[in-house]
Amino acid sequence: MRPPHVLIVDDEEHIRKIMSIMLGKKGYVCQTAASGAEALVAYGQGSFDAVLTDLSMPGLDGLGLLAKIKEACPEQVVIVVTAFATMETAILAMKAGAYDYIAKPFNEDEMVLVLEKALERNRLLAENQRLKRDLGERLDQEVFLGQSEAMKKVFAVIAKAAEAKATVLIDGESGTGKELAAQSIHRHGPRRDKPFVAVNCGAIPANLMESEFFGHVKGAFTGADKAKEGLIAEADGGTLFLDEVSELPLEMQVKLLRVLQEEEVRRVGENVPRRVDLRVLAATNRDLTEEVAKGRFREDLYYRLNVIRLHMPPLRDRREDIPGLAAHFLALAVKKNGLSPKSLAPAALRLLSAQTFNGNVRALKNVMEQAAVMSDGPVVGPADLPFGGGETLPKSAGFSLVIPEDWLDLKEASRQVLEVMEKTLIRRALTLTNGNQSRAAEVLGLSRRALITKIQAYGLNPKGKNP
Repeated sequence: MRPPHVLIVDDEEHIRKIMSIMLGKKGYVCQTAASGAEALVAYGQGSFDAVLTDLSMPGLDGLGLLAKIKEACPEQVVIVVTAFATMETAILAMKAGAYDYIAKPFNEDEMVLVLEKALERNRLLAENQRLKRDLGERLDQEVFLGQSEAMKKVFAVIAKAAEAKATVLIDGESGTGKELAAQSIHRHGPRRDKPFVAVNCGAIPANLMESEFFGHVKGAFTGADKAKEGLIAEADGGTLFLDEVSELPLEMQVKLLRVLQEEEVRRVGENVPRRVDLRVLAATNRDLTEEVAKGRFREDLYYRLNVIRLHMPPLRDRREDIPGLAAHFLALAVKKNGLSPKSLAPAALRLLSAQTFNGNVRALKNVMEQAAVMSDGPVVGPADLPFGGGETLPKSAGFSLVIPEDWLDLKEASRQVLEVMEKTLIRRALTLTNGNQSRAAEVLGLSRRALITKIQAYGLNPKGKNP
């Protein structure tokens, strides 16, 4: 491993020698400069993990050197060295971007400790950036793998939307990757290093919604024993993603519209609003124009959100992408479960490509993980695919219904058929998702609240194990 390189800048030769000896004993590679101008030349020619510079130097002083280094490389660690008489200047240096300061007379332990903390912080930042890049690549591959015309249109919209601040409305069925599309827009735009705050609007209880979104001050209501920043404030400078935006109550729609128009937020119990800088992305699996027509969604908020429209196509409209996605998900499942490498038989690929996948990409991923775990050999064949359970029935599949000859009550017949169908599909979705109600709701195209209501009304087992 490359030892850390440090540039030491001081106009006094004995200080440069002392610092070089101290750090050299600890394994640092030191280069020295007698002035700010000489330091700039050395900095331009070398690669340094940290710069230690005196503040008081003739010509280009420490503050001037700091400014030029930060202009060239904002992430560079610069530590200033100052005498007690110039502590105010050290504070100015910190405000200008210095990582820390060391007061003269300094000792070896203090200097090494400050350096180690600075280099460890940089190492963690670099590792965090690498992990974020890796995660971004995996997300892009997972949902955006494919060369279908439908996905090429998605890529084109994301590329244009990423650089803008305009709101984006992402629509599509459950499981098509709406949240991952939102993450991709955020990650490829100028706010990529700022927060991405995702909110499931259907998962927040109505009585807590205002506090969750806007925050509250201490004592604003019973139980508010401490102040809280809301989700909107958390996303300040970055992106706020509103998933299932159609689930917002009309009262919250009005307040959200005000935030979008005025770009300010006021916590519950607070009189003074605060400015916020947000990029808002929203997603829905419903037809919002229909929701507007029925009075369930505000027309003005709809137009505010629908500046850029991104439609995520269902998997049945991009069947040519299924083989690539299936192979990708099979490889992920093999790695996740510690299995030997497996491949897909041509017949299995043909069967996969014939499915409707009502749960879309999410359903395909679940199918491939189940096939990876349950298949015995190195090749996954048609018999290893868990079809026949309804979630991935072929498009031509149907079901039969026997109606007694003396039954003529159409309303009651419709009610009972609907009840049987809903019970069956809810059980299947819960079983498919191992009782995860949020995922089951997404598979069924319901909000989580609507699913819970139906489970309770029908007396179903929340784990989907009903006989």
